[in-house]
Amino acid sequence: MKVVKSLKSAKSRHPDCQIVKRRGRLYVICKTNPRFKAVQK
Repeated sequence: MKVVKSLKSAKSRHPDCQIVKRRGRLYVICKTNPRFKAVQK
């Protein structure tokens, strides 16, 4: 999982990516391609 400054660029990498907020952090999750996972602190 990558730590990124901007999740907007991370979300646009794949059409299936979703932004989810968990425990005060923003995550990008991608079911079809898990290597696109990212987190913003």
